[in-house]
Amino acid sequence: MWMSKLAGVFRPRSLFAHILFWAMVLLILSNAIWLVIIRLADDEPRARHLAQLSASAVNLVRMALVTAAPDLRSALLQELSDREGIRLLPLDPHDEIEPLPKNNRFLRAVSEEIKALMGEQSIVSLKVNQNAGFWISFALESGEPDDFWLILPYDRVRRTVPWLWMGWGTLTAVITFFIAWLLASRVSRHLTRMADAARQVGEGRKPQEMPETGPNELQSLAMAFNRMLRDLAQHEQERAEILAGISHDLRTPLARLRLEAELSINDESAREGVAADIMQMDNIIGQFLEYARGEQEEEAISTHPAVFLAEVVRRANAADEEPVVLALGQLPALAPCLLKPRSLTRALDNLLSNARKYGAPPFVIGGTLADGFLKLTVSDRGVGIPVAEIERLKRPFTRLETARSNVGGTGLGLAIVERIAKAHGGTLELMPGEDGIGLIARLTLPYTPCGKGFFCANTTDFWQN
Repeated sequence: MWMSKLAGVFRPRSLFAHILFWAMVLLILSNAIWLVIIRLADDEPRARHLAQLSASAVNLVRMALVTAAPDLRSALLQELSDREGIRLLPLDPHDEIEPLPKNNRFLRAVSEEIKALMGEQSIVSLKVNQNAGFWISFALESGEPDDFWLILPYDRVRRTVPWLWMGWGTLTAVITFFIAWLLASRVSRHLTRMADAARQVGEGRKPQEMPETGPNELQSLAMAFNRMLRDLAQHEQERAEILAGISHDLRTPLARLRLEAELSINDESAREGVAADIMQMDNIIGQFLEYARGEQEEEAISTHPAVFLAEVVRRANAADEEPVVLALGQLPALAPCLLKPRSLTRALDNLLSNARKYGAPPFVIGGTLADGFLKLTVSDRGVGIPVAEIERLKRPFTRLETARSNVGGTGLGLAIVERIAKAHGGTLELMPGEDGIGLIARLTLPYTPCGKGFFCANTTDFWQN
């Protein structure tokens, strides 16, 4: 119970922290238990040894006093005091005797052993008449009441800290903790790498296969993950082949229909209507293929954000439509960075197409750098999107109710843009414009400048390929 509360207080988040935390708890508990066991195991033999030494000292002093000449006893006692720290005092019935502490098992064991050796009448104390020492009462003559105190140095009964045992215990704990750290770091490193690879798969990228090393469980996990990656790659290849076939099989008859319409329909308005329908069908097929193709094939290259946005706006203004305003901010001063320009061009074109279709001018494409992220925006001053509908509109084949009468849309534009943002490791945000008027679509992408630990090829003419 208390372990759970302790874990709740520290709240280790990662698996590595969990393993180290419980390894530390285990080490502390095991060392504490071993110290208690060693102390309990040491109490009895040490108490018996001290009692025997004390009884021997009493017997030797008694024998020396009995056998020594009366005029030499004083010198004998002085010699014992100087060499052994042993003193001898007469026992007075009025002596203030402090009893032994009741919670000290060791001293109680010493007292019981001394009484067993010298008789139940023996008194053991650590302080008599406010004088500290190891006091033992004894009788000079056998069978008589105790009439003397033998005072041994207090150091003989003082419990010393088992530094040797504690040192070995600490060394063992350090070694065990180091091994636990190695094991935990090895396991967490594999899992962290696999989590990163899974995140790349979720973002539409293809990670490297996991090394199939380590314990059996990690090997099995890595093998299963690698098998999943190969299966996904195979499915992706099959899907690309199917899409290529669909593109060829559908667009070829559409081209024939367009040619037949041009040649066989005499009515100009009917001919233009058929051509527009065929063009609309071709655009719908293109959007389906674009959504299904994904963005993992394009590699990130060196791209200057300001030059990139200027080219996107130039191409947008080349069409005979409402002009687009370019707002670069501080982007011209930024260094080139790693981007996927074709994908981003497709994303901005989709956002601009939505703005022109459902919004109102002015249409603005801009960019800024904030908190290490490149933020590209497309804004308009139309009616905007209700906040409650924003997340729903990011899903495929989803449109606003007011837009469903427009059969030219498939509801894939924002889904394609969000997929492109995730392929860059970024996000797509839709938010109301200034003063709540219009809509701002913002792509937030990691800014990885060239020349700061990254080698970037000098490739900026992507739109010519």
